[in-house]
Amino acid sequence: MPDPRHLSNGWPIPSEGYADQPYVVRCDDGAWLCVMTTGRGEEGATGQHVVALRSLDHGRTWSEIVPIEPADGPEASYAVLLRTPFGRVYAFYNHNTDRVKEVKREDKGVYRRVDSLGHYVFRYSDDSGKTWSAQRYDVPVREFACDRENVYGGALRFFWNVGRPLPLADRGALMVLHKVGAMGDGFFARSEGAFLHSANILIERDPAKIAFDTLPDGEVGLRAPAGGGRVSEEQSVVQLSDGSLYCVYRTIAGWPTACYSRDGGHTWTAPAYMVREPGGPRLKHPRAANFVWKCANGKYLYWFHNHGGAFVGRMAGGPDTVGPRYPGSPYDDRNPAWLVAGEERDTPEGRVIVWSQPEIVLYDDDPFIRMSYPDLVEDGGETYLTETQKTIGRVHLLPRPLLEGLFGQSSHREVARSGLLAEHLAPAAAVTMPRLPELLTRDTARGDNGTRDLRAGFSLELSLALTSLDAGQTLFDSRDADGRGILLTTVDGGAARLTLTDGRQSAAWDSDRGVLRVGAPTHLVATVDGGPKIITFVVDGVLCDGGEQRQFGWGRYSPTLRTPHGAASARLAPTVTALRIYGRALRTSEAVGNQRAALAK
Repeated sequence: MPDPRHLSNGWPIPSEGYADQPYVVRCDDGAWLCVMTTGRGEEGATGQHVVALRSLDHGRTWSEIVPIEPADGPEASYAVLLRTPFGRVYAFYNHNTDRVKEVKREDKGVYRRVDSLGHYVFRYSDDSGKTWSAQRYDVPVREFACDRENVYGGALRFFWNVGRPLPLADRGALMVLHKVGAMGDGFFARSEGAFLHSANILIERDPAKIAFDTLPDGEVGLRAPAGGGRVSEEQSVVQLSDGSLYCVYRTIAGWPTACYSRDGGHTWTAPAYMVREPGGPRLKHPRAANFVWKCANGKYLYWFHNHGGAFVGRMAGGPDTVGPRYPGSPYDDRNPAWLVAGEERDTPEGRVIVWSQPEIVLYDDDPFIRMSYPDLVEDGGETYLTETQKTIGRVHLLPRPLLEGLFGQSSHREVARSGLLAEHLAPAAAVTMPRLPELLTRDTARGDNGTRDLRAGFSLELSLALTSLDAGQTLFDSRDADGRGILLTTVDGGAARLTLTDGRQSAAWDSDRGVLRVGAPTHLVATVDGGPKIITFVVDGVLCDGGEQRQFGWGRYSPTLRTPHGAASARLAPTVTALRIYGRALRTSEAVGNQRAALAK
């Protein structure tokens, strides 16, 4: 597969069938230790348990599975790992110690799935995951209002955990917990975030003496902003260089929520939808895991899905609408996965994280495949991601150019030269059209001579000096007499439309509305990415994400579309002041760099 972002290029992690949350820590002996929730049935089935595996070659191969909890015991699920400075590794997870068989829903029904309740427990390993403690230890968790208000009055509590434990500078460690106040529509109908702080877990060798405090103070955890519904879960937390904590988590509103703590997690800023920078636009994300990691270089990476989720309708006890009215399941569309990079910035309130424009990091050809629950590992100068689509967990080596582009995006001001096929830095009525790369070809190595997908793509970069936002203006047109080629036009609402025609079929996608302007230059990069088969627009250095107008700002095109070869020359509008054509798909970071280079002139 000639694209390192394709899911199949990852190295599989063994499982028993169901495979969830493959999280990794590096051990003192150099091995990677992975913990996973697995079983022979589907998610939540009887026999689900947590296991450990070791790898000595950065995830390419793995040892035999070592059960942390047996498959014939009570359900054990959703383990996370914490490594101490003295080499011990703790695994924290849910355990159905009381062997509950079913749980009541708030709408009077029942669920027979019992993997998100019971006791929060840990076992530990002092030999880098080869063996685990014979004893299991309960973690005391303070009751919140949402616990008392569940259908059992708090006698039975619901919760789970996907957030990586966080060692704190001089303050022990912080474990993450997602409390559930009601089971019902969407399985978890009401949820909020809590934390377990231990001041001594990183130094105390007697597990019976480890102390835990439940945070935040009071009886209410981290929730969605007002009007955002009752779902606030899968919190992920990092610590900034000034000691502040930053937490991000999923909602059902179409936007993730973020907040800061300046006192170690006791109190938090009012939850607000996550923005690229203070006062900036929101990021978009469905009801899926969205994780943040602090990297060795002091910067951050954030995994999300870069669209507004699906409309979920009326929530019991909540507002009628919590987000845009998009059809479908709020759990859908976890493909592709995107990354943004973050860096710290000083504010009067303390340090905050500002975020880059996003890049696609992983995808699968099947849009219904859902990759999620990632972990990030830095080792030997390389960066790896783990993920799962619930039956196959994998390890992926991330391309350095993608990461370097993200980390350097805020300061990059150079024109990309690799793959540049044509460059015209002055207005012209027509330009010679270069030969674009083939997207598909016949595979003569196959006995049936079927399709070979070359995963190729291309980008058009235009500088515009528009005098009108009227729809129907032709900006770029390489079509021949039969209509084959590329057409870029203006459409209603101050948007641009890219249309591709190969003589057999056509594909089209619009930029966000309102991105074109008059009275000032507009920089536009339209990219056809032949890996995930996605069209993107980056306008004035900003990747279109649909804003509040639509769920998606990027669009898919048919995987059978061939290269839209057209006329020998392309016709340009007088308002096109510069043009570049690339024989590959520019990364978002490169498009941003091109725009900044134009501004620097």
